[in-house]
Amino acid sequence: MTTYPFAFDPSKPFIEQASDWIADVFYEVLPEVGFEVRDEQIYMAFQLERAYKEKKTIFAEAGVGTGKTLVYLLYAIAYARYMRKPAIIACADESLIEQLVKPEGDIAKLARHLNLTIDARLGKSPDQYICLNKLDEARSGLDEDADVFRDIYQDLPDFVHFPDTLQSFIPYGNRKEYPELTDRQWSRLGWDVFQDCLVCHQRHRCGQTLSRDHYRKAVDLVICSHDFYMEHVWTYEARKREGQLPLLPEHSSVVFDEGHLLETAAQNALTYKLKHTQFEAIITRLLEGEIRESLAMTIEDAISQSEALFAVLQKNSQAVHGSDRKEFSLDESLIREVNRFSDLIGTIEEELVFESGLFSLDEYQLKIVEEHLEMIQTALALFKRPERLISWVIEDQDGLTLVVMPKMVKEILKERVFAQHMPIVFSSATLSVENSFDYMAQSLGIENPLTFSVASPYEYADQMQAALYPSQPGHNPVERVLALLEKSQGRALILFPSQEELVIFQTGLTAYPEASAYRFLYEGSAEISHLISAFQNDEESVLCAVTLWEGLDIPGPSLSHVIIWSLPFPPNDPVFTSLRKDAADPFMQIDMPHMALRLRQGIGRLVRSRNDRGWISIMGEDLNRQEVRTQVEQLLPAGVKCTVVEGNPEGIKTC
Repeated sequence: MTTYPFAFDPSKPFIEQASDWIADVFYEVLPEVGFEVRDEQIYMAFQLERAYKEKKTIFAEAGVGTGKTLVYLLYAIAYARYMRKPAIIACADESLIEQLVKPEGDIAKLARHLNLTIDARLGKSPDQYICLNKLDEARSGLDEDADVFRDIYQDLPDFVHFPDTLQSFIPYGNRKEYPELTDRQWSRLGWDVFQDCLVCHQRHRCGQTLSRDHYRKAVDLVICSHDFYMEHVWTYEARKREGQLPLLPEHSSVVFDEGHLLETAAQNALTYKLKHTQFEAIITRLLEGEIRESLAMTIEDAISQSEALFAVLQKNSQAVHGSDRKEFSLDESLIREVNRFSDLIGTIEEELVFESGLFSLDEYQLKIVEEHLEMIQTALALFKRPERLISWVIEDQDGLTLVVMPKMVKEILKERVFAQHMPIVFSSATLSVENSFDYMAQSLGIENPLTFSVASPYEYADQMQAALYPSQPGHNPVERVLALLEKSQGRALILFPSQEELVIFQTGLTAYPEASAYRFLYEGSAEISHLISAFQNDEESVLCAVTLWEGLDIPGPSLSHVIIWSLPFPPNDPVFTSLRKDAADPFMQIDMPHMALRLRQGIGRLVRSRNDRGWISIMGEDLNRQEVRTQVEQLLPAGVKCTVVEGNPEGIKTC
């Protein structure tokens, strides 16, 4: 592999030489093989030069069709070779990763047309891999899925069954390899946060472990999700303290593709999760050794207190519309149970100091227990300063999980991410609100970022039509959707703000025999990239999704209609409730900017090439509010014809 894709003169600044080469690529090399020269793309390239030269953070807002991915890939690859460290490309979710690395994706195009060998490797999140322990449990069950799980086990590579057969890296166990599994089925065998990998006897033949060893050796690019990058940040110090390697290798720069979603990923990662069954499983390991009676009794008391704490949480928690987070009131009874549990954990920690001197416990097991107890104490300590705390519970088939998050996520990001002296690129078509980047910068704790914005080169006035459908009393939104699907004969993406609303639509559809005219694909019914492929290849199908407001790139007639079931305002869950409490005008400072960024992304799914044509249909009760309707109209691309349909067709008027 050639070190640089251009002749490097060490007497001249590297970034200037890289920029000259990138300019040649866009002005000469790519046009020769049929690529269109785009002024917006060239402008973005020169803007990114500043970020790499000054090693600063830049908000690169570039509209649909500007070819922003090619620009940041060229800089990231060149700079990675100069620094001898790979670049990290962090995508919003796993489906966006797949689009970047697919055989006809942008990395493959650059490699082919520039005659480059690009070493790009996937760093997928742990929950995208089979947990061998969970698979063992699932395949031994008696339910209807047990045969499916047994077949999966039988098809694993031989070295999983016979460890001495491993001769070279063989990737396996990736969620994408099992496209027909529903999300519910995958949750039965996919890794989750409560798996204790450090003491797992199968870790050295685990697909996740083997893949991690592989991607860490990447020369040019490691491609991961936002969630995984934030997990790397959050666990970096702890893993080094435990003698482990960080999740990601040392890197030269970071690109956050669809960067407007990073705050959500940070909130997901920078949390503590407590579960009674997991606590009991870990703490009872101490009982397997020879320990003093006082410690054994304290452990039993702690287990009972954990049960009591989660019983109170179960009693006090209540569901939140549009969110899987359940809220609970932090009253005196709950605080009392938290303090009792914390005191018992403290007593166990003190006892373990004495116990470790007796050498009666396995040293490695003891370390695992101590680390877990330290995490619990750190999480519980936040309850003593509730003004710095956001907490909620999640309930699944395995019971209740208490989630505790420090309120000032942006302070952690500022210290551990943006204080690093390296180029950081936020790339998205939607980073600003009303021509200002302040909302993004303030929410992430970024001071004085570089910024620029370039519009899409598409002729939206000719390529897109839009209509708003404010909800009317007694009107059934399912009927409205079926009428809209007639207009485009299927070929539609229906976007829902929450899984709850998707289920309402899916359930309501069963009452309408005419719905059988279309093939409906529902997110969660299979692996996401498999669903996207099915939607693209079955032209008249309808894709119903919650997470595809951004990143979905399907040019052509298969996606001719984007239907917004309701405006994507944030739910009233504990996270957004906390943000609203800190805002002078919660609706205008929190709710509207969140909705605006998400809606702009959803609208952007329609036109993906100069030949695309289609409709945007936006429904919902919130459109009856004039200030909301005005904001939505302003979010549509300039020149797009828009009508408001109120009630019957005679109620149609121009926006």
